[in-house]
Order: sequence, then structure tokens, then C-alpha cells
Amino acid sequence: MRLRMSRPIHIGDVTVGGGAPVIVQSMTKTDTRDAKATVDQIHRLEEYGCQIVRVAVPDNEAAASIPKIKPLISIPLIADIHFDYRLALLALEGGVDGLRLNPGNIADREQIKMVVLAAKDRNVPIRIGVNAGSLPKTTDGKQSTVDRMVSAALEQIELLESLDFELIKVSVKAFDVPDMVSANKALAERMPYPIHLGITEAGTPRCGVIRSAVGIGILLHLGIGDTIRVSLSSDPCEEVTAGYEILKALNLSQRGPTLISCPSCGRTEVDIIGLANAVEERLLKLEKSLKVAVMGCVVNGPGEARDADVGIACGKGRGVIFRNGEQVCTVEEADFLEVLMQEIEAF
Repeated sequence: MRLRMSRPIHIGDVTVGGGAPVIVQSMTKTDTRDAKATVDQIHRLEEYGCQIVRVAVPDNEAAASIPKIKPLISIPLIADIHFDYRLALLALEGGVDGLRLNPGNIADREQIKMVVLAAKDRNVPIRIGVNAGSLPKTTDGKQSTVDRMVSAALEQIELLESLDFELIKVSVKAFDVPDMVSANKALAERMPYPIHLGITEAGTPRCGVIRSAVGIGILLHLGIGDTIRVSLSSDPCEEVTAGYEILKALNLSQRGPTLISCPSCGRTEVDIIGLANAVEERLLKLEKSLKVAVMGCVVNGPGEARDADVGIACGKGRGVIFRNGEQVCTVEEADFLEVLMQEIEAF
């Protein structure tokens, strides 16, 4: 796997690019004007390992919540700005660690200049966030969506660079996976800044995680991508969990357990699906990196359980617990979950 060496920036105390580990982001789904609800949700995201969080800033009241939210959270805060450049100025005054600007709906060069100069004074990075669904009217409508996305990003980069501003991160997002992949590959070859990856409006967890894993995974495997967000119509904590699973699948992160579980078949004589789901739920907030195997028959069960840090190989009514490759004990079916979790905690 080749790593694209982007130019590093700092969003709060988090390094993005320059060979730093890929960062997992999310976005709150609360009304930002409700500072308490937003802070509560960010605290939950922090528990799940979210490293940077973005909040929507649709009006002055939402911008006024920024200085109430910022002191109460531990991770960098990014303001998501559309249509009104003045909201970006208010967010900067409120202490945000980063801005996301959409060139598709803030196009006036003088307005952008005011935001850039204010961000420069505060050493605050700006993400140029291009979406296929809201491309600037200045792009050539005869071009492909991919070419229009790349052109919009490069034009905005050129404007920021002309203002001697290089604290830049870029994203070109689309729902269509091939378009998103092609746009990011083209962009990565033409500019040195960190790239944020995501499939926009990916959908519900069932389909959205798959779509995101394919698009984000392809690019990460090519060495492209410095931060990621899995955009789901769901609790934002699911976005973070999915993000880490994508990274773990590519050996790009060691945060949290990896669950190996049997798919179940006609040989299985216990409720292995129920057990696997229960174990997964209990593992969600653990930060320790370890492999846990939940296996349901004699074909692969003992081998996978033995190879994991902690595992169980289940047979009819009973199961064998393994830790570090050694058999620890035999347990009755009613005790599978609790005894396995005790061994995980002991590990």
C-alpha cells in the first residue's frame, strides 16, 4: 500500500496529513442551537473514538452556540458553513478549530477573502468541501461530474493560495462510488493538500456502510485519504464505528477489538448469531486492540478461536474458551456470553 504524502495541517491538536494516521470524523445530528443536546452527542462520539466533529451552522443562533459548545468538549470542532460567509466569521470568533466551506454556494471572491483572512489570523484550517449535488454554477455543465468536481476544488484552492493561505484540506464527495473514486484520484495527483474522504448521502446503515466501505476503502488502499467520514442516516456513533472498521480491515488502525464470527450454517448447534451480536454490542466502546472469535462448529471453530486473542468454539450446549491460543475452560451455553466477556476483560 503506497501512502500519498500530503502536506500536514493541524486541526486543534490533531495532525491531519503528512503521514499521520487516518483520522475518523463524524457530524452531529442535533440542532446546533441546542448547545446542551449537541454537547451530549459529542460526548457520546468521543466515547466511540471520534477524533474530529463537525456541526451545522445554518444561522446566527447556531453560530452563537459555538462558544458554549467548544469549552465543554475534548475533540476539535469544525463549523459547517453554507450560503452565508458571515456565519463563518462568527464561528471563527466563537473559537472553532476548522471551517468547511462549500464553493457551490459561497462563490463571491470578496466574501471568501474575508473568511480566509480571518482564518489565517487565527491559524484555522479550511476544508474546501465540494459535493456532486451542489456544484458551482461557474463549472462547465458540458463536463462530466468528475471533471466539474475536480475543477471546482482546484479553482477554490487557487483562490486560497492567492491569499497566501495553505491551511487547506479538500474533499470531493458524491453518492456515486466510481465518480467519487475517480474525482479523488484525479485531485490527489494535482494538489498537495490532505484529502477528506466520504460518500455523501450514503444511506441507511445496511446499504450506506457497504457503499462507504467500497469507495473509501478503494482510495485508502491506493494511499489516498487523510480523514474519513461514513455518512449514514443513523446515530452518528454508528458512523464512527463503521469508520474504524474500514480502517481495521486495511490494517490502518488498531483501535478497538476485531470480531471474527461464524456466519452459522446447518452444522451449528447453538444460537451463534445471537451470541455474536451480543458480543459485538459489548465490545463497541472498548479501545483495546484485540481479536475476538465467536465460532459455531468444529470445522473452523477451534482453529479460529485458538488464533484469536480470546475466542470461543461452540458445540452442542457447550463451548470451549481460548485465550492466547490456550484452552482456558469449557462452559455451558447459558454462560457463553458472560464467561467470554470475563476473559476479554482479563486480557
